[in-house]
Amino acid sequence: MGSKQRHLGILLAGLAVLGLAGCDSVAEQAETSAPPQVSVLTLQAHELAVSEDLPARVAAVRSAEIRAQIGGIVQRRLFEQGAEIKEGAVLFQINPAPFKAEVDSAAAALQRAEATLVRARVQADRLTPLMRAEAVSRQVYDDAVALRDQAAADVAQARATLARRKLDLQFASVEAPIAGRIDQALVSEGALVSPTDVTPMARIQQIDQVYVDVRQSASALEALRQQVGSATPEVGVDILGSDGKPLGMRGRILFSGIEVDAGTGDVLLRVLVDNPQRRLLPGLYVQARIPRAHYPAALSVPQQAVIRSAGQATVWVVDAQGQAQQVPIEVGELVARRYRVVSGLSAGQQVVVEGIERLSPMSRVVTRPWPAVAHEQLSAVAR
Repeated sequence: MGSKQRHLGILLAGLAVLGLAGCDSVAEQAETSAPPQVSVLTLQAHELAVSEDLPARVAAVRSAEIRAQIGGIVQRRLFEQGAEIKEGAVLFQINPAPFKAEVDSAAAALQRAEATLVRARVQADRLTPLMRAEAVSRQVYDDAVALRDQAAADVAQARATLARRKLDLQFASVEAPIAGRIDQALVSEGALVSPTDVTPMARIQQIDQVYVDVRQSASALEALRQQVGSATPEVGVDILGSDGKPLGMRGRILFSGIEVDAGTGDVLLRVLVDNPQRRLLPGLYVQARIPRAHYPAALSVPQQAVIRSAGQATVWVVDAQGQAQQVPIEVGELVARRYRVVSGLSAGQQVVVEGIERLSPMSRVVTRPWPAVAHEQLSAVAR
């Protein structure tokens, strides 16, 4: 009796295992027969701006080194270091006493020369009727005229010397040649300065506007020139900090004075930026967002939707009957993790973004919208 019960239990267990296996097979068949579910993006044309962030360096629009034009002892410094200076403001006062004495000496020499000229003119005028009456020889008269002309030349020379001495006295007050912000004073009171000094007395830099100098390839510059000529009158450039964060400052590209580096093939691109708050200082490293292209009606697909095989890019699209098929495309710039579609797709088509691994040619699929954020205008940095 116990043996029969044992055989019956084994038989029931086997039947249960076969039943479970059959259920699993049915479930697998149902699963394989159901169409796969994929996430799709419906293509829409949008405005696309492509740009590139390049390292750059700030330079002053105008810079002047303050140097002495005469030799002497510095008596006073007449500015605050780091202050804004107006053009023509007196910065240093060199001891003017020696130059004032030279002015007085030159003035006295001029006065003496003018007195000599007056006497020579009187003498020549007095001899003129006598020479006509042949009361004096022609030689005496010619000597008097020569002395008069020489005295006139001496007066002209004395006047030029006086003007030069007055100029030296004026140079004793060292003035600012341009307006701008002055740096630290490089000489102090009591220092002996001269026009041949290697080190300047101070430096002034005009930074209410600054240059942002960028190096880029000559080919990219030519494309930028064509963009300027065909699209907009000038190209705007956004200025970023060295960490890549926008500074809220914008400049325009200047194309004048660009030279190509023979070794690297790069050009120095100069951007003019308004700097009213003096946030950009000369020598500061920043980044410049240079525009590369602008497309008023572009199509783009997410990077993960593009499959590359043997150098050919393809995507899966779903037609109106719900069937998936692989389509070759040509892609352009990669912007914000999306490829610009050059050819192969048109607006309104549905591109598979997620679930690509479950697809086969002409297989039917169940679609759902891909959860992407829609942008009316896509503007990002090309990588």
